[in-house]
Amino acid sequence: MLRITIVYTTLIYLLMTSVIFAAEKTARPAMDTEDKRAQALLVKAVDYYKGNKDHAIAAFSRAGEFINGDLYVYVIGTNGQMLASGGSSSALIGRDVSNMRDAEGKPFFREIIDKAKSNGSGMVEYRWLNRVDGKVERKVTYYQKVDDRIIAVGFYIPRATSKQAKTLLEQAVNAIKVNPSSAFVDFNNLNGKFIQDDLYVFVVDLKDSRFLAHGTTPRLVGTDALELKDPTGKLIIKKMIAIVKANGQGSLEYQWRNPVTEKVETKHTLLRKVNNYLVGVGYYIR
Repeated sequence: MLRITIVYTTLIYLLMTSVIFAAEKTARPAMDTEDKRAQALLVKAVDYYKGNKDHAIAAFSRAGEFINGDLYVYVIGTNGQMLASGGSSSALIGRDVSNMRDAEGKPFFREIIDKAKSNGSGMVEYRWLNRVDGKVERKVTYYQKVDDRIIAVGFYIPRATSKQAKTLLEQAVNAIKVNPSSAFVDFNNLNGKFIQDDLYVFVVDLKDSRFLAHGTTPRLVGTDALELKDPTGKLIIKKMIAIVKANGQGSLEYQWRNPVTEKVETKHTLLRKVNNYLVGVGYYIR
């Protein structure tokens, strides 16, 4: 009888959250493996909490079934106190986090608390430390309110948006206009500000078609860019050069390795001609 009750509760929860998520106007990433893993872990944690109440808090904070790679459960009270965490936020246990902000100044905990109080469940996106690679990355968290506890599980999003790619391209163009040599050094700095998640800058000299900068593969600097092909055999740089010489700017879509997921994915690269340079920044499409 208990098993039937748990299965029924889980089905009701999934139905409720799917309706709420569909109604939210925030940009939600497409359903993928990490998304499904996060939601499954949340369902498991919610069921465990309902069966054990606050005795479950300790289990969420220690190594075990509620920590799966970079996925973990954390719990916030509706009063803003961090009660449990199996991840980097474990340092916040016992503290009021309601006014904490992420790397971009967003009060995401407050957003979770307010939405949970009004809707019961939902999702929020913010930037947080990924303890696996030690980097601050975009993260989506799903949450469910149970009594006065908010149980949450988040996952990191390795793919940047088209808007972020456009912003980084503009920053790169401005840097080249100020000091090209200094800009190229910055673009090639693996720990610099021009590498953000899966975004990076590359530059090709239009006079000799050689790479002057490449954010994730510095060994390409100085090599002939015209021979570079994607896995389908497309001469991508040759096509890019033709586009900017004809129009001054544009874009090209092709297949390329995502430096974060390490998988070959569809990439949409934005292009600009600055003086005698081809400058590009691309984002990956799910």
